[in-house]
Amino acid sequence: MPNDIKIRKAVKSDIPVIVEFNQALAKETEDIQLNPETLASGIANALDRDECHYFIAKLNGQVIGQTMITHEWSDWRNGIMWWFQSVYVQPEHRGKGVFRTMFDHVEKLARNNPEVKALRLYVMQNNLSGKNTYAALGMTDSGYVVYEKEGLN
Repeated sequence: MPNDIKIRKAVKSDIPVIVEFNQALAKETEDIQLNPETLASGIANALDRDECHYFIAKLNGQVIGQTMITHEWSDWRNGIMWWFQSVYVQPEHRGKGVFRTMFDHVEKLARNNPEVKALRLYVMQNNLSGKNTYAALGMTDSGYVVYEKEGLN
């Protein structure tokens, strides 16, 4: 199946499926319900930003997965980190190389961009299958713990 999976940059017409996938992701990983209007607006804004890129995976013309890449400047490395976010693969397509295909696509783009110094992502502590997948792709636990303060605006 991985050879049949096609990866492309998302476009505005993909917003409805990205909304659907992000809602499913939030429910599955954090048991929260996202507001679809806020989500659609956020995705539309992301698609217009230079430091943010959505990619979708298609199989036989159907969108089956997605990821978003955001950029973070690192003064320590004098370059940028690309962060995988909003990683989602439809349950019936998991374990079949969909994320690996998306990861390989993004890694190739990163290797061809001398400013990119690392690929990163964060994962919920209890997501053992995700951790195993990321380790199988050569990623390692960075040792960082993410802290957050919400409700600023």
